[in-house]
Amino acid sequence: MFVVASLIDKIPNLGGIARTCEVLGIRNLVLSSKKLTENQDFKSVSMTAEKNLNIIEVTPSNLEEFLKEKQAEGFEIVGAEQTVDSKNLIKFSFPRKCIMILGHEKEGIPSNILGFLDHTIEIPQFGLLRSLNVHVTGALFMWEYCKQHIVGGSTQT
Repeated sequence: MFVVASLIDKIPNLGGIARTCEVLGIRNLVLSSKKLTENQDFKSVSMTAEKNLNIIEVTPSNLEEFLKEKQAEGFEIVGAEQTVDSKNLIKFSFPRKCIMILGHEKEGIPSNILGFLDHTIEIPQFGLLRSLNVHVTGALFMWEYCKQHIVGGSTQT
């Protein structure tokens, strides 16, 4: 699995996503800039997780090209987004070769990227608010992927 966080602006969210990747054994994290890992707000949340991750730099303007390359390599692209066609996370089977896109904190996944998604997945919600923090969403998606592909085995992805 590759976790794509290039669209996220808030540094503490990125640090939390890095930490969650490391804890769950997901080794590939895509950021808009590797320099973000040097930020003190990132470091205070990541707890040095970035030292154990394969950090890949892909700016938002280069994200389409990155996704095309990964699709050509056989990866399916999964987006965490609420749309009319979204599938429920509870019932979704993650492909082993998976690119997970996390959207911007306020705007979500932009329309030019939505067109690349093989799967649009949302987390069922039962309260009045209609969104979770992007780090929390990413953590739930990563955990579900791990339950399906890593738990009970020794494979890292």
